Amino acid sequence: MTAACPIPNSRYSQIVLGHGSGGRLSQDLLEQVFLRHFTGATLRELEDQAELAVPTEPGARLAFTTDSFVVSPLFFPGGDIGRLAVCGTVNDLCMGGAIPRYLSAAFVLEEGLPLEVLDRIAASMAATCLEAGVEIVTGDTKVVEKGKADGVFITTSGVGIVPRARRLSIAAARPGDAILVSGPIGDHGVAILSVREGIDFETELQSDCAPLASLTRAMFEISPQIRCLRDPTRGGLSGVLQDIATRSKVGISIDEALVPIRPEVRAASDLLGLDPLYIACEGRLVAVVAAEDAERVLRTLRAHPLGQEAAIIGRVLSEDPGVVSMHSRIGGERVVPQLSGEQLPRIC
Repeated sequence: MTAACPIPNSRYSQIVLGHGSGGRLSQDLLEQVFLRHFTGATLRELEDQAELAVPTEPGARLAFTTDSFVVSPLFFPGGDIGRLAVCGTVNDLCMGGAIPRYLSAAFVLEEGLPLEVLDRIAASMAATCLEAGVEIVTGDTKVVEKGKADGVFITTSGVGIVPRARRLSIAAARPGDAILVSGPIGDHGVAILSVREGIDFETELQSDCAPLASLTRAMFEISPQIRCLRDPTRGGLSGVLQDIATRSKVGISIDEALVPIRPEVRAASDLLGLDPLYIACEGRLVAVVAAEDAERVLRTLRAHPLGQEAAIIGRVLSEDPGVVSMHSRIGGERVVPQLSGEQLPRIC
């Protein structure tokens, strides 16, 4: 009798530990899920690294960023963890003025994850890459035992090109500059909470999750005086304004009545004891713009599908460096403190 290793069954309906072995099941997963959706020529070479074209414009620079994504539930109104992972990395590149080009994607999969779920996530990532004009060029997959993860964790890294004359910085805000936001805040966080907590609205609130490359491109075409861009993810609008005030050594004043917030977000925040200023967005940006360009940038934002509800919400001050203040709806003035602790778990 001759001993033989069993041939693994490639027709699993869910993730098993063998999918992370580096053997036949790993190859099956690569071919049946990832290469079916991620169709770029560079990834299909299946090298241990990706060779990328470098910018040829004199003075252009490479931008590089990385982030990890965990969210519960994996699918939510307006998005899913796959779309979130692509948008998060693409938008971080855009906030530095870069033109996003390439992404890597690493997956930590929990044993027992249905393959249909992974397939939906990969399909969503592929569609979002197409929307953003980027390509996944390399990646990795690991499988952990059941109970050691929350379905799937994704880490994406991104490379983009910053044109020679473009220099944005969180330390570049100047007194007199205008503060703009590209749309209503808090949609992403509250959309996830509405599913998690069973909150019903008259209309379904959608996450704002979206890649911002086309929006920032339109802004740069119209104005060379954009000082700073930031996306209000963890920490929300307040966290971004705090960072700008601290790093630029300026004060910031915003008007509560001018900050766009949907009624559903305000109602859910009141119900749950949350402040919309601290709730994460995944498809919004905050811009610091020279005062003379503010109205022109605002018109450009509102002409774009992702910026139709944009608003000028405040200004940069010379006094009180490092302090963010808000003029309230009832006429008072209050300091907007930095977030202390964790307001919302697992939303980005």
